Amino acid sequence: MKKISFVLFISAVITMNSCTTKQEKIAYPETNKVDQVDDYFGTKVADPYRWLEDDNSEETAEWVIAENKVTYDYLSKIPFRENLREKLTKIWDYPKYSVTFKRKGHYFFYKNDGMQNQSVLYIQDSLGAEPVILLDPNKLSEDGTVALGNTAISNDGKYLAYSTSTSGSDWKDIYVMDIETKEVLDDLVKWMKFSGISWEGDGFYYSRYDEPEEGTELSDKNEFHKVYFHKLGTTQDEDVLIYENKDFPQRNYYVGVTEDERFLMLSEMESSSGNALYVKDLSKENAEFVPIYTNFDKEIHLIDNVDDKLLVMTNISAPNYQLVMIDPENPPEENWQIIIPEKKEVLESAKLAGGKLLITYMKDASNKAFVHKTNGEFIAEVNLPGIGSIGGFSGRKDDNIAFYSFTSFLFPTTIFKYDIENNTSEVFRAPEFDFNADDYTTEQIFYASKDGTKVPMFLTYKKGIEMDGNNPTFLYGYGGFNISLTPSFSVSRLPFLENGGIYVIANLRGGGEYGEDWHDAGKQLNKQNVFDDFIAAAEYLIDNNYTSPEKIAIAGGSNGGLLVGACMTQRPDLFKVALPAVGVMDMLRYHTFTIGWAWAGDYGTSDDSTQFHYLLGYSPIHTLKKGVEYPATMVTTADHDDRVVPAHSFKFAATLQEKHKGENPVLIRIETKAGHGAGKPTSKRIDEACDVWSFTFYNLGMKPTF
Repeated sequence: MKKISFVLFISAVITMNSCTTKQEKIAYPETNKVDQVDDYFGTKVADPYRWLEDDNSEETAEWVIAENKVTYDYLSKIPFRENLREKLTKIWDYPKYSVTFKRKGHYFFYKNDGMQNQSVLYIQDSLGAEPVILLDPNKLSEDGTVALGNTAISNDGKYLAYSTSTSGSDWKDIYVMDIETKEVLDDLVKWMKFSGISWEGDGFYYSRYDEPEEGTELSDKNEFHKVYFHKLGTTQDEDVLIYENKDFPQRNYYVGVTEDERFLMLSEMESSSGNALYVKDLSKENAEFVPIYTNFDKEIHLIDNVDDKLLVMTNISAPNYQLVMIDPENPPEENWQIIIPEKKEVLESAKLAGGKLLITYMKDASNKAFVHKTNGEFIAEVNLPGIGSIGGFSGRKDDNIAFYSFTSFLFPTTIFKYDIENNTSEVFRAPEFDFNADDYTTEQIFYASKDGTKVPMFLTYKKGIEMDGNNPTFLYGYGGFNISLTPSFSVSRLPFLENGGIYVIANLRGGGEYGEDWHDAGKQLNKQNVFDDFIAAAEYLIDNNYTSPEKIAIAGGSNGGLLVGACMTQRPDLFKVALPAVGVMDMLRYHTFTIGWAWAGDYGTSDDSTQFHYLLGYSPIHTLKKGVEYPATMVTTADHDDRVVPAHSFKFAATLQEKHKGENPVLIRIETKAGHGAGKPTSKRIDEACDVWSFTFYNLGMKPTF
């Protein structure tokens, strides 16, 4: 390929003396085009920016530098950007805690003092004892870009197995620490991906891929997942292969061990939803895996065992999930014992603790919790602080104390200690910072989508603002992969709310808010329903005088980035600002990179003629049109994103800059030493929040005071 040529910075001439100043045209880098044309079932599709898929090329590196230069030149001229950075830094600086969990008489939790790049793992000998640092990941790198991933305490309480990832990559390395001495042992496991760590005796199970060829780590397709057992004190090449399936390279495997180490569970997946389930009775010598469910059309998850029976949560014959007991010696469905039958609400989680079942349901996109006997008999409802979201119950079968977190849009994440026997909760650890929730309110409304389906959304805003159709509005969505958006607190939203903004989350089809049926209504050939739901949310907000098209910003990440990309191309007139983050933008080629093939359950692929034509109809890169004025857009991605590779965002930004007309800026912000989002250090999170909100404020015409 010829070396790419750039029009380098004739200048990103933008006069920004006030938020009402007219913006001058930006000089974007001139991006080279190639004569790449693909033939899909007789339909020719051009891909002129295919070369941007090569994340190792000098040309791509130069393009990234040039685009970032334009973006940061633009952002640097926003007059309130540095004040916003100071504001975010100040309000971010408060202690944050995880849920506490117990192993062999010790208590563990994560804490971030406020501005630490990574949260620190602490240990306590008792709940009243002084916490001691067990592992501080901030010491693993100078810039905080090495993050902790999975952690697992051995059942005897002697060892901590933990994984780390570098620069946000999904690849992880596993290390082992002696908890008493805090010595890191010689054990090292590499190339783990999409896996947990599950202890049994003197070792642990994990899943990995073969070591990739150098230079292909972040983009090549991930295939031939395998399950291994690592014994302490041995090298990785001595690890025992537990399971592989050479006939199906595009399947993933997750293993887990029950609390009493009686059963080994193997979950087999070939897409983003649905799994097969196998169990092995580890108390029996030379036992084999017993198939419990071998299709991939439903979800089936082992919660734990009760003696020799398996407690399982599943949506088999129950779209909103049910809890059943299965005898592994007699596993067919007709023999299952229903413990908690399907209800109108979605069963979200179940936990065996203190000899009881702690059950979490989702009702209209928020959580409720209940206590049951192990035979399913109802005992009581757990008293929660309000409408919001529960973060797990941590507890052991023989311990009467459990812990959980609770959060909502106006309720910062708080850790509660729960007395299982008496069904009482008390605040265990709560954040302390300057925020008055009484100044704001949250409402939930249900609006009609294009086909009449009622869709819920949450609106949070400052009390007393006038609904005159002129309020800045930030509309966020996801709509996919059975993932639910429930209420949560984020300090980064506060400057927007303080300055009169309305923060909105729409619970679109494709998510899991109403179970399997809600998910199915927004996937594959129903995917347009998701975009219709999001567009209808904006139209409702306009029609009911919350805001106007000139005051709406839309945002979403990953599958939500696809959502933003599709909606801004279908209805560019409806939004003023678009913020697609780490989005899936090339729907014809997404499945050819890393783990993309696993998303076919939600999207379908261009390998099928019917699905190809449907995908082509909404694929953001392919539906951008020449001469259209698109919203002010800032695409965000990262150079180490090996989940949704940055080529998606690169190609979308290049195409958008080529075809867009008008004065709205269309930029791409490319983070370095970062990935899809997990493990991003606090410093980078603040920088990104500052830039995204600065861009949003400025292009919505806001004049913030901070």
